[in-house]
Amino acid sequence: MSTKSKQRAAEALKQDSQTGQRFVYQDDELIEKPFDWGQLRRLFSYMKPYRKQMLPIIIVMMFVGAITKLTVPILIREAIDNAITPKDKQLLFILVGIMLGVYVIQWLANTFRIKYTNMIGQRIIYDLRHDLFSHIQKLSFRFFDTRPAGSVLVRVTNYVNSLQDLFTNGVVNLLIDLIQLTGIIVILLTFNFKLGLAIIITVPIMFFVSTKVRVLIRRAWQDVTMKQSRLNAHLNECIQGIRVTQAYTQEKENISFFTKMNMTNRLSWNRASMLNQTFGPMIEITGAIGYCILFWYGAHLIQSEEITVGLLVAFATYIGYFWEPINRLGQMYSQLLIAMASAERIFEFLDEKPTVAEIEGAKDLQPVKGNVKFEKLVFEYEKGRPALNNISLDVTAGQSIALVGHTGSGKSTIMNLLCRFYDPVEGRILIDGEDIRNVTIQSLRSQIGVVMQDTFIFSGTIRDNIRFGRLDATNEEIEDVAKAVHAHEFISSLPNGYETEVQERGNVLSMGQRQLISFARALLANPRVLILDEATASIDTDTELKIQEALKTLLAGRTSFIVAHRLSTIRGADKIVVLDHGRMMEMGNHEELMREKGIYYGLIQAQYKFLQDAV
Repeated sequence: MSTKSKQRAAEALKQDSQTGQRFVYQDDELIEKPFDWGQLRRLFSYMKPYRKQMLPIIIVMMFVGAITKLTVPILIREAIDNAITPKDKQLLFILVGIMLGVYVIQWLANTFRIKYTNMIGQRIIYDLRHDLFSHIQKLSFRFFDTRPAGSVLVRVTNYVNSLQDLFTNGVVNLLIDLIQLTGIIVILLTFNFKLGLAIIITVPIMFFVSTKVRVLIRRAWQDVTMKQSRLNAHLNECIQGIRVTQAYTQEKENISFFTKMNMTNRLSWNRASMLNQTFGPMIEITGAIGYCILFWYGAHLIQSEEITVGLLVAFATYIGYFWEPINRLGQMYSQLLIAMASAERIFEFLDEKPTVAEIEGAKDLQPVKGNVKFEKLVFEYEKGRPALNNISLDVTAGQSIALVGHTGSGKSTIMNLLCRFYDPVEGRILIDGEDIRNVTIQSLRSQIGVVMQDTFIFSGTIRDNIRFGRLDATNEEIEDVAKAVHAHEFISSLPNGYETEVQERGNVLSMGQRQLISFARALLANPRVLILDEATASIDTDTELKIQEALKTLLAGRTSFIVAHRLSTIRGADKIVVLDHGRMMEMGNHEELMREKGIYYGLIQAQYKFLQDAV
């Protein structure tokens, strides 16, 4: 390493704790606990569905491959002692033919074994990734509030991928090596007990030395996974926030920060890799000692005519076979440590329980009329800091309710509770007299439509994005709702119309166009309860006038909750609820609240003044 590289490495290590501060989340802490055999069994339980389908074939091929390999040194001994030394060419040709046949059988057995182990391994990885993704889909908002998207992403991709070698090669190679080692030990002790024992005595020495580095290796690979998680989290944040970064010309600062994290990740990997490679040299040194013992003591036994030259060559061949699986077992242990470090992170997520969960025996919510009642709601995102305090509100089916107030007053929080993205600390929410905690989440949310300010557009066609509201909708129904929200005109003007492909988050569309698509998506679902959370904030005045006309028809007969600041959006609501720091301060229609000249009156006056100043 150059002097400059060393300086950068030293600086990165010095900054390691600092870089960690930006992404220290609950799941990014180094796990300090002993090797968990229960967790290992849990990981291997993913093999159970395939044990009857393919494992018998693999086991047979595994034994055939091991036995044929162990047969070769015996044939070599026979060839040297009974064919080469006595110059029996006929026997030599027979033994060479048998040896060739053994190698062919071994090759076929290994080919089929590798084929089937790869199939099983990939199916296990598929199952594990499917379980992890499915579980993440069920987790509550609180889970995602405390973790960066990159930290979640790295578990579904990198950590699961790191288990592929374990399932496709590692487990089967472990069994083959154990069979091979057992067979070699039995054969060596059978051929000549004294010489075999003299060679095998080096194994405990090697095992004792290697155990000293195992704890260090495990911790080192845990540290690698932690650093990679933080690196991915930062990378995801940078990509999502690239516009802000470039707008504030913070590219150099971002590059500098990423360089430090990248350096610590590289140094962490180098350290783990260095420790991992210590097994190889230890095996080689121990193997060299074994060969020295063999030829020193073996020569003595040949001189005393206790063994033959053929047997000595067979012993040498078996020693080569012996240290090969020992070396692989060392690598297997390192591979197992890497896999366990990843499995610990994966099972952390799989063991995570949703904070919003269905009660046992939850029933489906029947088609609702839309009567909604909030009873003395208390909620806090952080303990001791209430976001809502004693909120009570009775909404009749078909009414439109506007929620207004300063930023942080609790408007969106109420909507989050209605959708059961969170559960209240105290109080309850009733829909048609049914406590929403007593019904299934799917049946509840399927009857509530939500249009948010931060509209999310998926990769795919515009038609697919609208159909996301109801997957069985026809093309005609999709176009009807698009016309109702005045999205049809701009969609038709696109090169491929409704089949136009939009990239991640719909960046090729304007903010207003994305919101119109989200309107169409929500209306296609035909919910009985509709939530508009600042849904018209990014729509120009001309488009908003068209939408207001459409909403008069579209909201008829539906219970609607409108979170907005614009007077044009809220003045037609049946009820306007004014919130301040999580409390209900005023309630009434526009005229009633203007006559009271309270908080609402002040908000409207401020808006008028802002519009006049803008003109």
